Amino acid sequence: MKHPLPARPAHIAILRLSALGDVCNLVPTVRALQRQWPDVRITWIIGKGEHSLLTGLSGVEFVVYDKATGLAGMRAIWRQLADTRFDVLLHMQQALRASVLSLGLKAGVRVGYDKARAKDAQHWFTHRQIAPRERAHVLESFMDFARLLGVEDTRPRWDLPIPEAARHEARRLSGEAAYALISPCANPRLRNFRNWSAEGYASVIEHLWSQHGLKSVLTGGGSVQEREMGERIRALVDAEAVIDAIGGSSLKGLLALIDQARLVIAPDSGPVHMANALGRPTVGLYATTNPDRAAPYCWRQAVVNRYPDAVRTFLHKAPDEVPWGQRVRHPDAMSLIRTEDVTARADALLASTDPAAGVAR
Repeated sequence: MKHPLPARPAHIAILRLSALGDVCNLVPTVRALQRQWPDVRITWIIGKGEHSLLTGLSGVEFVVYDKATGLAGMRAIWRQLADTRFDVLLHMQQALRASVLSLGLKAGVRVGYDKARAKDAQHWFTHRQIAPRERAHVLESFMDFARLLGVEDTRPRWDLPIPEAARHEARRLSGEAAYALISPCANPRLRNFRNWSAEGYASVIEHLWSQHGLKSVLTGGGSVQEREMGERIRALVDAEAVIDAIGGSSLKGLLALIDQARLVIAPDSGPVHMANALGRPTVGLYATTNPDRAAPYCWRQAVVNRYPDAVRTFLHKAPDEVPWGQRVRHPDAMSLIRTEDVTARADALLASTDPAAGVAR
């Protein structure tokens, strides 16, 4: 017998800990739930860094889990929520850590992914599963949870909060001139070959400067890899054309920098999805991940897509022969992206979008 779903849930728990891009893609589901039930209480159990990006999101109570605290951190959350029973728990993290965390939460019904999309045996930890869907974008996979609960209005909306302190931080870093924002590196993880070359970025920066009069603001975290990438790029371009803010902003400050940019260029990483959430023109650079699944949702037509070429070149298969979401874990995959691919997309977006609003003219 299936566990019944509440017709009008009063309190919904969302369990999604990471990552930055994914939590940005989940926000439209939150907004859809709020449109359907304006009085619903939503508690989102989220990772520490992701919370720093979304803190202040209207109508959402956050419970923060720092994965560095391990089981002790889980127990602290279980104690915090010991007297709380949710009408429904939306288990939206396909990871064993999150499934273990879910065991200490009280909920009338637990909803997870369908068996085909569930990883780490997540379906063993849930009562109900979303409807199967082949070849879904990440945002649509999240929205399927709302659809299962009966939500019909699934138009994507974000309304991310940016405090004035973050805007001040952004102005301090960027100055007053118009700029493009380039976040050259994805999260520095093992075999995460999503980064394009310093030479490629330098050529794009010179193009934006000479053809559009746009400075480029480089952003990213403070890792050695990211700082070294910034140094290599700066050594190849006119000093007036670039501002190196790598490691220099908070996540809210980065959000504010993105919000004031004429254009955002980055590989598959948090910043392209943050830019998408803010409606900023976005060129995503994709070769190791499938943009049909993970591109910036509203700017899919502007993606530089060399994923099919990478599948053929490095996996020796046709794109329709590999599993949905298959990554091309090869250090040379991103070299398939050409400078002219990126500058052509950038030129088209700058010509077709309003500089102030970041929307199509």
